Amino acid sequence: MNALSSKRQSGRGFLIAAVIAAALQTIILGYIIESRAAILRSGTEVLLKTTPVDPRDFLRGDYVVLNYAISSVPAQTVVGELPTVPGEQTLWVRLKKQPDGFWAIAESAFHPLPEAAESAVLRSRPFYSYGVRTADTIRAEYGIERYYVPEGHGKPLEEARQDGSVSIAARVSSDGTAQIRSLLVDGKPAYEEPLY
Repeated sequence: MNALSSKRQSGRGFLIAAVIAAALQTIILGYIIESRAAILRSGTEVLLKTTPVDPRDFLRGDYVVLNYAISSVPAQTVVGELPTVPGEQTLWVRLKKQPDGFWAIAESAFHPLPEAAESAVLRSRPFYSYGVRTADTIRAEYGIERYYVPEGHGKPLEEARQDGSVSIAARVSSDGTAQIRSLLVDGKPAYEEPLY
């Protein structure tokens, strides 16, 4: 009876541990999905013009590589101190809407920028900097450089992107995180992102 009782307790302990592990995984996955949905639901919308990408990087699998005019940040737009020693950096970039409807860089900084009317602040992904000189352009990525498309739909998007016909509408959260809301070809939505 003792061996049977011990086996049952061991089995219950394993079952409880499995239920706890499954619950934690569900909570983490739910948090990730809701974080993305919250940005798409309530972030500031910006329209970004894409620029051509080297043809060798067109399409890898089922996603299109996107490059933006805001990916090359002129060092002259940096307010405050420029990093002079090598190390990991994060860049905050203030975007403002231009007369053509697209958003462009108004200023940037290596520290968080305060909120301002009629602007959105993007936070770059961390990158390694060897130190910036005033004539440099700073290369920044924002986590919106890939757009996944249904299998076999990449080729027309590659061609449209190379012609300069592709743009994206993105939403930017108050902490500077961006999510692509839709991909546009000739100003018309070709793909829309669902909230969930």
